Amino acid sequence: MARESVAVAARAAVSAEAKLALLEDLQRCPDAAAAAQRAAEWLVAHSGAERSIFAAPDHVRGALGGIAGAGVSPRQYKKLSIPLDEAGHPLVIALTNGSSISFHSARDARLPMFGDGPFTSVKVGGGGEEPALGLLLISPPIDAAPASVKWVADALGRCLTRVALPVAGFEDDDQRLRREHALLFSIINAATDPILFTNMEGQPIIANARAEMLFTAPDDVSEGRRRAVQLNNMFFSAALSRAALGEGEAGRRELLLVDPTEGSDLLFELLSTAVSDPREGTGVVSILRNITDLRQATRQIDENFARLRAAEGEIRAERDRLNLLIDSVADPIIVTDQEGEISLMNNPAERLFTTAAGSGEDAQRIVRANDAHFTSFVSGLLSTGWEITRRGEIALMDPSTGRQVPVEALAAKMLSDIGELTAIVTILHDRTEAIERTQLYEQLKTASEELEGRVRAATAELANQNELLRRQALELEQASAAKSQFLANMSHELRTPLNAILGYAAMTLQGVSGELLAPQRRNLSRIDANARHLLTLINEILDITRIEAGRMPIQVVAFNLADLVREVTTELEPIVAKSRLEVICRLGDVPIMRTDRQKVKQILVNLLSNALKFTPKGNITIKGQLQGKSTVMITVADTGIGIPKADQIKIFEDFRQVDSTPRRAYGGTGLGLSICRRLTTMLRGTLKLESRLGHGSTFTVTLPTTLKK
Repeated sequence: MARESVAVAARAAVSAEAKLALLEDLQRCPDAAAAAQRAAEWLVAHSGAERSIFAAPDHVRGALGGIAGAGVSPRQYKKLSIPLDEAGHPLVIALTNGSSISFHSARDARLPMFGDGPFTSVKVGGGGEEPALGLLLISPPIDAAPASVKWVADALGRCLTRVALPVAGFEDDDQRLRREHALLFSIINAATDPILFTNMEGQPIIANARAEMLFTAPDDVSEGRRRAVQLNNMFFSAALSRAALGEGEAGRRELLLVDPTEGSDLLFELLSTAVSDPREGTGVVSILRNITDLRQATRQIDENFARLRAAEGEIRAERDRLNLLIDSVADPIIVTDQEGEISLMNNPAERLFTTAAGSGEDAQRIVRANDAHFTSFVSGLLSTGWEITRRGEIALMDPSTGRQVPVEALAAKMLSDIGELTAIVTILHDRTEAIERTQLYEQLKTASEELEGRVRAATAELANQNELLRRQALELEQASAAKSQFLANMSHELRTPLNAILGYAAMTLQGVSGELLAPQRRNLSRIDANARHLLTLINEILDITRIEAGRMPIQVVAFNLADLVREVTTELEPIVAKSRLEVICRLGDVPIMRTDRQKVKQILVNLLSNALKFTPKGNITIKGQLQGKSTVMITVADTGIGIPKADQIKIFEDFRQVDSTPRRAYGGTGLGLSICRRLTTMLRGTLKLESRLGHGSTFTVTLPTTLKK
């Protein structure tokens, strides 16, 4: 226990001797840098710190810079430069807040000489919230700085105060020059324009803070800011070179630079003056006046002036268009001022209120009277403050003809944005045509009433005629029904003896009654042929009557179209052989049809018979193919005589043929095609014809594959 007390006393003795030595050294230091260096070395030697730096604010440069250091090289601590106007920097804050602050990382304070390690900042000089004379930066950090560190900071603060503020009356020349130099820099830095003193090559010698921001870049700034500073120096040197060569206006030119902080363009007016200094030699003092806003304002003024000129042109053009528009209006238009005086009128108005040179007294009297009537009308609108518009009639006269002109006047006040009366616009509408139209309307109304009476009488007569026609139509319908019934009965009665004639003729031709001579057989054959022809006619008439009477039944069965076509050609084989025509059948893949087979057969028989009858030579083609999914198209085409376009509709009428004269070359009743069309319609199909005279005919029947009743 006794030994530990002796050791503590020995360390205390050593500390006391070290403090005394430091105080003696500080007393002998000639300047602040030497005193700071001695204090930093003492901290490394006696406080357990590995590195120590003293940083002091340089108000001339506006930065916190390294003055002295121990454990680090002078090159490293002299790189320390923190702008004093960077209020958020932790070391700038440490100048005024507290006596000691610990930092967890040197990177936060941008101190590369401490690496990433923590450190402690101890304020030197200054009390409370007053700015300090400097900062002692110690690494590794010393939390709650011991009494020895605070004692060193206080001793260094007293020394710096003595060195920086000598006793009054004993100020030497060097200190006076430093004070004047500091005052001069303060004045230059107070200027808002960049100010530089450069050599003839454009390299800066002295620059205020604004100029340093544009032309200098510390090592720790971004690459973009460094490039912007390089561009600014290049542009500035080029501008000084042109000034030296005498280009441009003497001593005054424009210089475009880049803002290193924002990257925007800045336009300056460069004022440069050559000066001579005994120490630095000949140099150039340059003042850069920022005219970016002035140039933008000038450009804006030019643009506004151009827009103003354009607006004036548009106003003139609009006024010309307005005058043209007003003059193109047929109605007189008059513009008057607040006093009721006419300021503008179009051509129709001038004909009423002005007289041509050399006009007579009567025309001038009419113009004065018109003006008096118009002025009275406008005065009525001006006399009332609440009326905005006024409508009324004015009796005017045409000065050139003396004719009375009844006009309807519509006047409206034109008000400004604040409600002041600026003008009155009056439109005069000639009511002559309106009056004439009114008279004409009355005449038309009278004529319309007379016509309405006649129409009522004609309508009554038409009703009587319609009733008569209805009765006649009823009688005709009854007569048509009686005719159809008569034809049906007669056809039935005629077919009975005719079938007997055909039967006996066939039996006789077959030799039932004995052998016949050639003349007899020839005559009986003619009787049989004519009887069959007569039976065909009777059957056609019977079919027409049954269709008209709505008694034609429909029998839906399934059949194959190809079989049906072969059956038809087989039945007509004798006629085909006699005509010596070639009948060609081209049937595609047609599905089984479900419709009335007998009616489809009758349609094909009639169309093929018709083609055989009107085709002297060539061939006849029958085609059948599927169209879509549920429709069959059957075509019968011939190379016959053809049908004129004008007759292609009438051949489908009952008892109609192209040649209806008694000497026609082709026989028949004219019912075959009519029956075909009626049967096709019953089967929900269509029948179309394409033909040219001398080039044959093509009949196309389109039927559904399945007939739905």
